[in-house]
Amino acid sequence: MDTKQKIIIAILMLGTLMGSIDSTIVILAFPTISDSLHASFISTLWVILIYLLVVAVCTTQLGRIGDIYGRSRMFNAGFGIFTVGSLFCGLSPSINLLIISRVVQGVGGALMQANSGAIVADAFPPNVRGTAFGYISLGWTSGAMLGIVLGGIITTFFGWEYIFFINVPIGILATILGFRYLTDNSRVQAKLDLVGMVLLGAALTSLSFAGVDFATQGTAAINIAAFCLGIVLLVLFALFERSTTRPIIDFSALRNRVLRFSMMAAFFLSLGYLSVVFLITMYLQGIRALSPLDAALLLTPGYVVGSFLSPYMGRLSDRYGARVLATSGAAILILATLIYLTFRVDTPFWEVLVASGVSGLGTAMFFPSNNSAVMANAPEGSYGGISGILRTVQNIGILGSFVIAITVSAASIPRDVAFEVFIGTTNLVGGVSDAFIKGIDGALLASIVIIGIAGALSWMRGHETRGSDP
Repeated sequence: MDTKQKIIIAILMLGTLMGSIDSTIVILAFPTISDSLHASFISTLWVILIYLLVVAVCTTQLGRIGDIYGRSRMFNAGFGIFTVGSLFCGLSPSINLLIISRVVQGVGGALMQANSGAIVADAFPPNVRGTAFGYISLGWTSGAMLGIVLGGIITTFFGWEYIFFINVPIGILATILGFRYLTDNSRVQAKLDLVGMVLLGAALTSLSFAGVDFATQGTAAINIAAFCLGIVLLVLFALFERSTTRPIIDFSALRNRVLRFSMMAAFFLSLGYLSVVFLITMYLQGIRALSPLDAALLLTPGYVVGSFLSPYMGRLSDRYGARVLATSGAAILILATLIYLTFRVDTPFWEVLVASGVSGLGTAMFFPSNNSAVMANAPEGSYGGISGILRTVQNIGILGSFVIAITVSAASIPRDVAFEVFIGTTNLVGGVSDAFIKGIDGALLASIVIIGIAGALSWMRGHETRGSDP
């Protein structure tokens, strides 16, 4: 890579990292925010969920907008919006204003996530894109875990407002660098598919609401109706997109076998693996009575391993393709989950460190190579849309993982207790610990099945051939 390409990677990595960090950094500040703003448990829970929801709903549409109006321009706008949203979050005097500010943050994060992959596809030839995606993947996959650690440290020593204020100077500097070094090589002359945007946004919102409401309230007429409505809207969206001349999602592009199976593998791995992280966090806080910060620190080996290996694995995918690397990564994540499955009330903490390190190896092998396969097989002129779809399926997987974690936990102990354990305000004692471990075991087995599906889809993508030039 030349100097300019290194600067581009640094800017993209920083944007992806910041957006990913803010998907989880609020978790350890949850009790402090609730007390400081005198908010109810459910209201404060939406501070976490609304960001995930906005990013999941908006990413595909904003990737398409990047295709039309310029990927770099939209990425830089995302940095600016994210920075402003962060400032408003830190200044929020009430829980409602904080939730609204998190919506603004989510729009900015979605703009950055949707267009980062497309900028890589524009700026780098196919034979080095895997390396570039290794660094981007490092920002995205490690950001969620780093957010947990930073959330505990900043909240403990500075106050919850600074988990948002810290983004402001970084965001200003990154926005300035982005406007200077990120330029658009091409644009697509097309109009927005407004009907498709509304249908897709409404479908994802309805499905997300159904999942969140089920996790927080249990089975109810409203979440069943929302789920059914979401499915109907998705069907209508698919039918409409196949009939319009300028679709948001180019279904014809998904006829490419490598692209199609890579997308599906990304969704299932995000859905299966990230629920494991949530469940082990609950185990460490609820069963082992660790503080949120200590629990997060035990999981950091995965972040460290991923940090060092992701760029290297990206380079390997440039040379050998994604099929073997990504599938092997999924298999290693299954191994890590099997180790977690052996945890009991007196498991030595060094086993947590080992399992975390193994999981870091798996994510480093899967995400850079799989993301590289997606963009290497995306049709020219639709990089933004394809990048948006990829981030959308991954973000829906994250949201789904959160719902799986708290729903399965609530099946073994009271729902409100499970939530409080997850955010570190309550520790389980006595016989309920055994029941909670059984609930976690069931969820981990489900995760193994889901990750196994991701691995099978990864292998089914088949062999891919990459050129050396765009």
